[in-house]
Amino acid sequence: MTAPLLEFDGLRVSLGERPILRDVTLSVHAGEAVGLVGESGSGKSMTVKSVVRLLPGGSTVDGSVRFGGIDVGSLGPADLRRFRSRDVAMVFQDPRATVNPVRTIGDFLTEVLRDQGVGRAEATRRAAGSLAEVGVDDVRRRLSQRPYELSGGLLQRVVIAAALLTEPKLILADEPTTALDVTTQEEVVAILNEQRRQRSAALLFITHDLELAAAVCDRIAVMYAGEIVEILPADRLHDDARHPYTKALLGSRPGTVPPGERLRTVPGTPQSALTAPAGCVFADRCPVVESACRDLHPPMLSVGSGFAACHLLSEEVR
Repeated sequence: MTAPLLEFDGLRVSLGERPILRDVTLSVHAGEAVGLVGESGSGKSMTVKSVVRLLPGGSTVDGSVRFGGIDVGSLGPADLRRFRSRDVAMVFQDPRATVNPVRTIGDFLTEVLRDQGVGRAEATRRAAGSLAEVGVDDVRRRLSQRPYELSGGLLQRVVIAAALLTEPKLILADEPTTALDVTTQEEVVAILNEQRRQRSAALLFITHDLELAAAVCDRIAVMYAGEIVEILPADRLHDDARHPYTKALLGSRPGTVPPGERLRTVPGTPQSALTAPAGCVFADRCPVVESACRDLHPPMLSVGSGFAACHLLSEEVR
């Protein structure tokens, strides 16, 4: 197997004495789509932001994030700027927080290309072509408009077009459909997935929607309290989930109970990396917890078609 394009190796991030990520180990290969799922506060966004070094000021980082075999933390200012503008692109939750509200769509789209020495006319031509590829019509008029003149769904397409303009090797998508209605969500995700497949770009996709992750991604990584607790092929998510947390998430989805019955929830209160138990991070909420779970941190084990960090799987592995 070829070397991964992106590797998280024992990544730990702290802000002062407060841990944010406890231990993240994950790989993403070229052309592969990997989904990060989990409750709010589990560390998904911080994991993605660590790739482009957008961590809070004063953060302490241990472990490493490697891209193409190079430690991102070792990049100097010029190399980091080049990495952010050419090799990787990021699509955030809220497109209106991404685009400068007082500049035109054309300025937003062509800025990176012009920084790379592309002439204005050629940059505008590429921008128009990228808009057309993501399903935006009347592109010449759109280029002269400002963000407030576009709907949320249309503006998110503009952000995706901008992300694709430099032909990145990796796309980081941080819940790119959260602010959109259901119909627009499906359209935007379909466009993002189609375009990254055409370009053979890798995708690290954050979402709360397990069904969406299974439809878009090749593998699913489940996060809780700053750690990855299970990794599965996306098409085996429902059948092969072994970790109690993954099973609880799957059981709390709409459609898992008959009409009229109360929707199941994951018991207890979500933990952060700061408040999680010393042993298994899910021990305080796990319905099948044993004494060892509270004291010993479980290793990531190869089980079935995936990997899971759970003491209760040790006998099964043997």
